[in-house]
Amino acid sequence: MGKLTGKVAVVTGAAKGIGAEIARELAAEGATVVVDYAMSRDGADKVVEQIVAGGGQALAVQADVAKSADVERLFAEASRAFGPIDVLVNNAGVYQFGRIEEVTEEEFHRHFNINVLSVLLATRETLKHFRPEGGSIVNLGSVVTRLAPPEAAVYVATKSAIDGITRVLAKELGPRKIRVNSVSPGIVETEGTHAGGFIGGDFERQVVQQTPLGRVGRPDDIARVVVFLASDDARWVTGETLTVSGGL
Repeated sequence: MGKLTGKVAVVTGAAKGIGAEIARELAAEGATVVVDYAMSRDGADKVVEQIVAGGGQALAVQADVAKSADVERLFAEASRAFGPIDVLVNNAGVYQFGRIEEVTEEEFHRHFNINVLSVLLATRETLKHFRPEGGSIVNLGSVVTRLAPPEAAVYVATKSAIDGITRVLAKELGPRKIRVNSVSPGIVETEGTHAGGFIGGDFERQVVQQTPLGRVGRPDDIARVVVFLASDDARWVTGETLTVSGGL
């Protein structure tokens, strides 16, 4: 039996990258997984196929988790298919860097809607579907809140908000036996970091030079920590932010 056998988990933004690997790792530990996606249906279906091929159960559900109606539908479909929810992983997120002169209202609201509002909406809705015994919520932050790199004011602001929300909700939801933690990855090699030019060039070399473990992260480096926080191995852990960055 896996660490999460008999559990039902919802992972937002799970069609690719870190979210997809989190979904696969949760399933590998026995969880039934709801794979949320905003636009990439092919990616979400592929994740579901991989989980099913490995003997697990999964369902892909399209939902823009920055919209209340979509979030309500996501959890209604999850609950209808698999029953009560035990684990929520708030992974959905966007990032775009630029100088302060380039900040626009549109980009500000896009970042905060997807990176922050979605966490609040999904958490609020999950409470209706958790078991009386409680559950676990894992939010995805970022090491940028500690590094504070130039040209990242909006993105850093959203991830700093995640750190604060995690601490507040851990206190607020603890009496309901709901644990709330966050994981702050360093740079991780994904489709997104390749597309953004962060992998394979000077930026990656500079990061590796500053990283004691001497490499960039892999999605499974993050996913395994999420599994720990979601499982009973972390039953006495809440309100914590675990930095998973190879020492960066």
